[in-house]
Amino acid sequence: MVSELVKKIPARLVLYFLSWSGFLVSFMMRNDMNFALVAMVGTKNELSHNNSSLNGNNSINGSSSNQDFVKQEVEDLTELGYNGEFDWSPGVQSMIISVFYWWYVVSQVVGGVATQYFGTKNVFGWSQFATAACSLLMPLAADTNYVLVIVLRSIQGFASGLTWPAMYAIVGVWIPPIERSRFMSSFQGFSIGIGLTYPICGFIIAHWGWRYVFYFTGSVGMLWCVIWYFLAFNSPAEHPRITEQEREYIDLNVSNDIKDGQGMRVPWISIFTSLPAWSIGVTTFGRIWVHYTFIIGGPNYMKNILHFSIQKNGFLSGAPFLCSYLSSVVFCYLADVLVTNKWMTLTNVRKLFTAMSQIIPGLLVLLIGYLGDNIILILSIWFVAVSFITASYAGAMASIVDIAPNLAGPVLAFCQTIHMSASFLQPIVAGLMITDNSSLSQWQVSFMLASVVAVLTYLMFQIYGTSEIQSWNYPRESSIPSEESQEILQKPLKSKTDFDDD
Repeated sequence: MVSELVKKIPARLVLYFLSWSGFLVSFMMRNDMNFALVAMVGTKNELSHNNSSLNGNNSINGSSSNQDFVKQEVEDLTELGYNGEFDWSPGVQSMIISVFYWWYVVSQVVGGVATQYFGTKNVFGWSQFATAACSLLMPLAADTNYVLVIVLRSIQGFASGLTWPAMYAIVGVWIPPIERSRFMSSFQGFSIGIGLTYPICGFIIAHWGWRYVFYFTGSVGMLWCVIWYFLAFNSPAEHPRITEQEREYIDLNVSNDIKDGQGMRVPWISIFTSLPAWSIGVTTFGRIWVHYTFIIGGPNYMKNILHFSIQKNGFLSGAPFLCSYLSSVVFCYLADVLVTNKWMTLTNVRKLFTAMSQIIPGLLVLLIGYLGDNIILILSIWFVAVSFITASYAGAMASIVDIAPNLAGPVLAFCQTIHMSASFLQPIVAGLMITDNSSLSQWQVSFMLASVVAVLTYLMFQIYGTSEIQSWNYPRESSIPSEESQEILQKPLKSKTDFDDD
């Protein structure tokens, strides 16, 4: 009875769950440090560094007013739950955060190439395993020397960089074009991952201490790897439990050109000189810049400007990302409706949702810095901005599969190499701008820059963005789509309901 029910679950739905949960777990393991570090490096250490800087610029060294200020801040922040034990300088803290993203960017092309040869199951699975193992070792590394923490974060960054190209590569094989926007919402599992990580971290730190944050995320990662091993398959042909009906439905709606393209040689020069590919990478650079303004700057802003406790900080930093998954589902569904009903061309749909994902958050992040102490309004706008960022998965991010379904992994790797550079550049630039975390005016400048970057980079996609399949997508002996794939691309695709009616 149970086995019969299991057989009725579509394999595509299982793949959606694996993709969704995989990114959820991945982002829990990569973002735990962003929040845990706030508690690991304590108030007295951070403030003593700031106090030294103040005294160095004060004609009266050891000013009693500065000392009293530091003492009061230590008492206040300790009471809020920020009890650190490591005397790590701001430079060391910045290195711990940013080194992850340096290696993350470096590994993008490696992930694209590796996936072409070893398949999504191996690349995604082993990268998650390595990231989880590093999380479990993080407390030991921190107790030993911060250099080991940097090493583990580097390994995590490199391994995590393999995940996106790996998952993108499987979409063209498994998911018919008519379902792709909806499937792309599974990638927003990362929003749930971020949204859960901060409140869970806040709760764990408040009750058991920061070490258990890493034990928790690492254990969840290991458990996910077991599930992935038994349920993930690179193609419908490899799946032992897929029904014949579902296999035939996929075969009818995914062209032979796409299926035959597996393992094809990657035309890197064509990708590097493709303006549509560059437009995706450049425009999403702006989205990532705004996104990381919230992800990395959020906990610090809520700590130093809004003065929230560690537990409230965790909940309020993470809650917008929980909501953003729901918004991504809505955006991706609307995109499919617009295309299916032919109300807009696919290219215009991609541009519309890309604009929504960058211009709206770009303007709202600027507004946040000028709302004074109106906490409710600030948090409301924060929620809306983070939610609209997810529209990109019905926009530019979905265009990656549109323009090169055979080479989605390598193209994603190319685009991620460009746009994920924002993930380490944003913290560095923000660190240069915000030398005093309690200065609202410095936060305003950082928010203004994020706004400008988001809006300006969108223009690249507006000019060069497209959903048309590029000629270099096909194996060299077939530089144009076959008759079969042209029919599939030009005619309305069969939906699952239509197939069942047949």
